[in-house]
Amino acid sequence: MQLPVALSWLLIVAGAWNLVVWPQFLRRVMKDPRARDEQGRPTRFLTVHLFLVAISVTLGVAVAIVGVRALVS
Repeated sequence: MQLPVALSWLLIVAGAWNLVVWPQFLRRVMKDPRARDEQGRPTRFLTVHLFLVAISVTLGVAVAIVGVRALVS
């Protein structure tokens, strides 16, 4: 199945968007006072956001790869 070129580029841009936006979000979360408790240990706030970012970046990479593969095939 071949995707039109415009859809391939849309997937590449969507993947790139995730790779740009989510790491910036994680930097803000890491600086948030809710990210660590009084002893400096990670809180659930930080853990949940780490998983959210990890999943989003992974999906972003996958979407970008699909877009590139569709573009070159």
